Amino acid sequence: MERPTLEVQLQTLPSNPGVYQYFDKNGKILYVGKAKNIKKRVTSYFTKRHDSHRIGVMVKKIHEIRPIVVASETDALLLENNLIKKHQPRFNVMLKDDKTYPWICIKNERFPRVFPTRRLIKDGSEYYGPFTSFKTVNTLLDLIKGLYQLRTCNYDLDPQKIKEGKFKVCLEYHLGNCKGPCEALQAEEEYNRNIEAIRQIVKGNFKDSLHRFRDQMKAHAEKMEFEDAQRIKNKIEVLENYQSKSTVVNPKINNVDVFSIVSDEGYGYVNFLQLSHGAIIRSHTIEMKKKLDESDRELLELGIVEIRQRFSGNSPEIYVPFKVDLGDEVKITVPQLGDKKKIVELSQRNAKYFRQERFKQMKIVDPDRHVNRVMAQMKEDLRLSKEPRHIECFDNSNIQGSNPVAACVVFKNGKPSKKDYRKFNIKTVEGANDFASMEEVVFRRYKRLLNEGEELPQLIIVDGGKGQLSSGVKALEILGLRGKIAIIGIAKRLEEIFYPGDSIPLYLDKKSETLRIIQQLRNEAHRFGITFHRNKRSKTALNTELESIPGIGEKTVIDLLKHFRSLKRIKEASEKELAEIIGSSRAGIVFQFYHKKE
Repeated sequence: MERPTLEVQLQTLPSNPGVYQYFDKNGKILYVGKAKNIKKRVTSYFTKRHDSHRIGVMVKKIHEIRPIVVASETDALLLENNLIKKHQPRFNVMLKDDKTYPWICIKNERFPRVFPTRRLIKDGSEYYGPFTSFKTVNTLLDLIKGLYQLRTCNYDLDPQKIKEGKFKVCLEYHLGNCKGPCEALQAEEEYNRNIEAIRQIVKGNFKDSLHRFRDQMKAHAEKMEFEDAQRIKNKIEVLENYQSKSTVVNPKINNVDVFSIVSDEGYGYVNFLQLSHGAIIRSHTIEMKKKLDESDRELLELGIVEIRQRFSGNSPEIYVPFKVDLGDEVKITVPQLGDKKKIVELSQRNAKYFRQERFKQMKIVDPDRHVNRVMAQMKEDLRLSKEPRHIECFDNSNIQGSNPVAACVVFKNGKPSKKDYRKFNIKTVEGANDFASMEEVVFRRYKRLLNEGEELPQLIIVDGGKGQLSSGVKALEILGLRGKIAIIGIAKRLEEIFYPGDSIPLYLDKKSETLRIIQQLRNEAHRFGITFHRNKRSKTALNTELESIPGIGEKTVIDLLKHFRSLKRIKEASEKELAEIIGSSRAGIVFQFYHKKE
C-alpha cells in the first residue's frame, strides 16, 4: 500500500497526548515533539505562518508523520527526551554533555566499603549521586573518613573466615583509620550504625550524626575521658563547618529540585539545584542548542526532564521561575517571595555565570563561533533587523568652544578596525554646538562613503542623548539613508540607549556583552577624539606664536620644531644654534623676536 499524502495523515492523527515524529522522503527523522493533543499540535505546523526560517525549511521537508500515543503528559515528556537522545534529529534542541558522572557506592557486603565510582553494577550495592564533579565526591568522602573509621580492604569478611583467623589487621588499623573488623575487633552492629549515618550525610541530613556525636561527647565527659570527648568534639566541629558551608536557605526546605533558565539567540542554559534539609547537595547546568527558536518554557521543560532522568531525580516538588507543564506527578511551585524566591534567584545566577564562562571559553577556543553569538545577541538586545557586523561611533570634542573636532571609530565583528578610524575638523559650526557638529560629521561621513561606493555600517552610535541622536537622524534623512541604517544614542550618566522617535530609553543588563561592546566603542571614540583635539590645540598654540614672526614661514617653523622639539627650547637657543638650523638671516629674526625686550 502506498504511503498516504500529508493531508490524509493529518486528518487521521489522534487527539490524545503523546509524541509525534517527522520524517523526510528518505525516511530520515527530522524532528520529535510532544503534545497534549497530537492532532492539534501537528496541524498547527501546516496552517500557521512561521516567523522562523528554520521551521519553514523543516515543514517543506516533512514527508511522513508518525504519532505515538501514551497514557499521560509525563510519559510524553520522558518518551520525547529518550527519542531525541537516541535519534539526534536535525531540527531538535541539541543537549550538550553526555559524560559519565561519579557516584558514591556503599558496597553490598558484610562491613560495607564506601568509595567513589563511575560504573554502576547491579549487585545490590547502593549508589548515591550522580555528582557533578569528583571534587564534590572527594570532599564528602574526606568528611566521612574524618568522622567514621571504615575498612578499605576488599576481604570477604565472612564470620567463619574471621573466626578461623584468616585475616590480619593492616596499616590502616595501626593508623587509627579502621577498627579491625577483619579480626572481630569491631562489632557488625556498630559498623552498620556508622553506615546508616553515612547514608544520611550523603543525602544531606546531618541532624542524626550531630545528635549521636553530642551524646557520645557527653558520655565521655561524664566518665572523665576528656581526650575521647575532645576527639568527638573535633568531629562535631568538622560536621558543623561542612553543614554551615552547604546550608544556604531555610532548613525546612527539604527534598526539592530547583530549575531556572537563561538563554540567548542560539542557546539555552538550564541550571539545577537539589536541596535536602536546607542544603544544596547538587548543582549542575546543561547547555542546549536551539534549532527552531524554541521558547524558554519549551527549553526548560525539556531540560528538567533530561536532568531528572540523568540524576535520578524524584523530588516531589520543583521550584521554577515561571509555570511549566510536567504532568500531574510532580508539584510545580513558582515562588514569589522569601527563601524560596531567593533559591530560584540563586539558580538563575548560576545559569548566568555558566553562560558567561562559556562565552569566555569560546573566545579562546572558537573565536568565530564567539563572534557569531555576540552579533546574534546584539541584534536581539538592540532590536535590530540585521546583525551589526560593522558599527561606527561618533564623538564630538571641544573645550570652551575652541578647536571643535569630531571622531569616528569603526568596529568590525565586535573588534576595533583602526585603519578605518576618521578625524573631522568642524567646518560649518561656530563655537560649541554639539548638535550641529554631530549633524555635520554624520552627513560628511556618509556622503563620502556613498560617493565612493564604500560599504555602509549596519549600526551607527552617537555619544550623547536625544539631542545628538536627532542631529544624526537629520543627517541620514538628508542623505536618504533614514531607515536603511540603524542609529542609536548612548547617554553617559546611566548608560541609557535612545532610539529615534522614542522618548523612553532602553537599559541593558550591566554585565551584558552588548553593553560592553557599546561602552568600548563610546570610550574608544572619546579617546580618539580627545587625542586629536589635544594635538590640534598644542599645534595651534605653537604655530600661532612662531608664524606670527614677520619673515618666518611654515617650513621654518617645522624645521625649528623638529630640531628643538618645543617652543621653550627655541626661546632659550642662542642665535648661533638657530643659525645652524635655519640660516643666519632667519635666525637673527627669530632671536630678535624673543630677545628684543632684553
